[in-house]
Amino acid sequence: MSLFDSAEASPLRLRSLAALRRTELSDGAWIDLLPGWLTGSDALFEDLAEHVPWRAERRKMYDNVVSVPRLLAFYREDEPLPHPVLAAAREALGAHYAEELGEPFTTAGLCLYRDGRDSVAWHGDRLGRGSSHDTMVAILSIGEPRPLLLRPRYGDAPHVRLPLGHGDLVVMGGSCQRTWDHAIPKTARGAGPRISIQFRPHNVG
Repeated sequence: MSLFDSAEASPLRLRSLAALRRTELSDGAWIDLLPGWLTGSDALFEDLAEHVPWRAERRKMYDNVVSVPRLLAFYREDEPLPHPVLAAAREALGAHYAEELGEPFTTAGLCLYRDGRDSVAWHGDRLGRGSSHDTMVAILSIGEPRPLLLRPRYGDAPHVRLPLGHGDLVVMGGSCQRTWDHAIPKTARGAGPRISIQFRPHNVG
């Protein structure tokens, strides 16, 4: 039985990125948002959930080794992506942001949040060039919505809350990875499974 039998079937299709809307944050950071960028995304969720080689990770935290509360997969720039629509999405993003970003999106990281117990703590993508240069991270969310929270690292700018799922796109740009943090919090309320696909330029992680 499908996880999304109640959802109306629709073709798997990327909408035009011309409908993106930008919100300026603080300290040179911004976000672009396009709800429902990918139509028919529930079918993609089922395909990725079944066929991606998901892995569980454990990481050292203080004196303990703990399980990372989500499943992960990563595709390097020389690896084929697990579905043709993801390659089309990466190409479309690269073309749209070519002048502003000055380089293509090359890698794709996937996270599977199985339920409300899965999460990611406050962080910025500050490995590699994200720690010192303006860059972009584009996130396509499929499956059931979960809130992406953003907060400034310094100062008292208002926090941002974005419920993302079912084909929504958010792009974090400018200084966002250095000057703002983001998180997917745990929730005690019923939360269905969600997959996020993060497209990044070379050496941003």
